[in-house]
Amino acid sequence: MVLRQRGSLLLLLILLLLPYSRASYGDRLPEFQKCVQVCKQENCGDRAPIPLLHRILFWNCPQECDYTCQHIITNQRVAASEYVVQFHGKWPFYRFLGMQEPFSVFFSLLNFLAHHNGLSKVISNIPPSYNLRKYYILFAYFGMASWVFSILFHTRDFPVTEQLDYFAAGASVLYGLYYAPIRIFRLDRGGRKTKSILRAWTAFCITLYLAHVTYLKRYAWDYTYNMATNVVVGVIHNMLWGWFSFEKYKMSKQSWAAWPGLAVAWIMIAMSLELLDFPPLWGYLDAHSLWHLGTVAPTVLWYNFLLKDSQDDMASARLKA
Repeated sequence: MVLRQRGSLLLLLILLLLPYSRASYGDRLPEFQKCVQVCKQENCGDRAPIPLLHRILFWNCPQECDYTCQHIITNQRVAASEYVVQFHGKWPFYRFLGMQEPFSVFFSLLNFLAHHNGLSKVISNIPPSYNLRKYYILFAYFGMASWVFSILFHTRDFPVTEQLDYFAAGASVLYGLYYAPIRIFRLDRGGRKTKSILRAWTAFCITLYLAHVTYLKRYAWDYTYNMATNVVVGVIHNMLWGWFSFEKYKMSKQSWAAWPGLAVAWIMIAMSLELLDFPPLWGYLDAHSLWHLGTVAPTVLWYNFLLKDSQDDMASARLKA
């Protein structure tokens, strides 16, 4: 299941309508630029007083001035009944312990813990002899890695943390597509021909990911391309699991067989929050962080489905033996 990019189509529509830019209206405000200039002139000497925790997270004096002036200008605009504006492509969040987007960090941590808990369930409840166990373990590791880099990116937005977040999310998305046909079409079983197909599929997915990363790094850091790629992967992935879920439920009449469809619907509803992009409530909670919150429960549901499906598969194998 692709949880971080399930609603990629909605994001693609946003990107097509509003091309991405690091520059924002707030950056161009003369009062903001003047505030930053004066702050740096008066405070950014040889020994600028920056709290230790902020220095640990690589905040420097010009960035401290930028942050401070964002909130000075925002408070002035709110007092004048003017709308809140973005700076550098982001809303003016209040920091917490030096973190730029604390709720996105916290909800990313919850997603990490959901994958970690799922990994524990897979290891504890699925025997090593089950062929698909290793693929589900890798799914958990890809998921945990993607949310670790999400935590880093939302803690401090640097080019390197942004790139790691995108590359880890892309790897998680592609791995979701990779293991889906292995389970659905049982590429883990069969003779020489099936093993050859599995090797070819593995090589294709690895090559596709390397080509994707190479394009972004060497040719163009293109947000629309990146999102469009995730859309294609996500749509194929969703179609595969939707078809499998429908056929499985039709055959078994078990409620757990419908869980993949429920998870997809849940994620799409949560993703719609991105369309309601609004200034952070109380300076902390925005639509993007709520989207991260919305992916926690479907992750738990997905691992429960994997366990039920594995148990059903093993039970069927014993009956046929």
